[in-house]
Amino acid sequence: MHITMALQGITKIAFLWRFALALVIVMLFTPKATLAKRSKKKAGLDMNVIDQCWRLNPNWRSNRQQLATCSVGFAGKMTNNTGRGLIQYVVTDSSDNPLNPKPGTLRYGATMIGGKKWITFQRSMNIKLEKPLLISSFTTIDGRGAEVHIAGNACLMIYKASNIIIHGLRIHHCKPQAPSSVMGPGSKIMTVGQVDADAIRLVTASKVWLDHNTLYKCNDGLLDVTRGSTDITISNNWFRNQDKVMLLGHDDGYMRDKNMKVTVMYNYFGPNCNQRMPRIRYGYAHVVNNLYQGWMQYAIGGSMNPSVKSQANHFIAPKSGNKEVTWRKSTDEKTGSWKFFSVGDVFENGASFAQLGTSGAKLGYNREQVFPVANARSVKLLTKSSGAIRCTSRFRC
Repeated sequence: MHITMALQGITKIAFLWRFALALVIVMLFTPKATLAKRSKKKAGLDMNVIDQCWRLNPNWRSNRQQLATCSVGFAGKMTNNTGRGLIQYVVTDSSDNPLNPKPGTLRYGATMIGGKKWITFQRSMNIKLEKPLLISSFTTIDGRGAEVHIAGNACLMIYKASNIIIHGLRIHHCKPQAPSSVMGPGSKIMTVGQVDADAIRLVTASKVWLDHNTLYKCNDGLLDVTRGSTDITISNNWFRNQDKVMLLGHDDGYMRDKNMKVTVMYNYFGPNCNQRMPRIRYGYAHVVNNLYQGWMQYAIGGSMNPSVKSQANHFIAPKSGNKEVTWRKSTDEKTGSWKFFSVGDVFENGASFAQLGTSGAKLGYNREQVFPVANARSVKLLTKSSGAIRCTSRFRC
């Protein structure tokens, strides 16, 4: 009996040794690429589809133009900003001269250099623009790897330009500007009229992608998309501490904005935002997978019969005051053909959404624009990196 038990013990020990040896062999001979792929997949679970496209690449600094393949929504892919003839320009000087830009300054790169240019920053810097900066077509401003502030006076304008990426900037404390002359696209002096204090203003612009910027505390609004601008994607931005946040559509009399198409996705609104997240006139807005941390007047509003699809957003109503997400100009509501829809949204603290219209507007995304919509319950996770990301040698994106 004792001999039998001893033999069973030896057999059990031998089995355990064989199992351990097999495990070691599997670990030693499993390709490192496979392990890295699994690790990469796990790391990407808390990123939205745009961020997964480039942030999982540890060598993004040596392949910055990969970013242009990551955009979705109505802007589509921004690959027109890359390829043959691309000029890589580095901002080394934080000063600004509106009429005679110095080489090395942001204004020089955005206005004096023709064709495709990819603008980066040598180091972190604070740029105080003396007059509005008019950005020319086929320009990418890439703030990754530096902490770049545009603050304290004039800010950015995209006027009759297309194929523009603005990524990774901190734009704040913008002030109104009197009519003036500035160096514009194509190295031409342009007269600019009275400019409100918006962080970024689009005027008759198209195919523009605004991603991972932090915008706050401007005298007027943070972002205006006006006068026939269309095919715009606004993603991964952090809007905070502002009364009027985002305006889509010039005014109630500007009917050209009927053709406007804007995707608002993965943005974080709050804290301390009052209204216009966004406010839209005439056109179409797909507002999807955004996080709203309260509001005072309303979150999403409109006039002149716009079409708005609010999809899989997370609305957290304020503890007191107005808990209704939407606002509509009452004079239009009786006569217009409104389409104001909520699909799969999550509402907290008593938030509610007043729907209008007979059917939801069709998105009309093409193959380069389409993207999977995440469940609203995951929005907090997918927007946790909204705003300009701190990417340095010590901190990965």
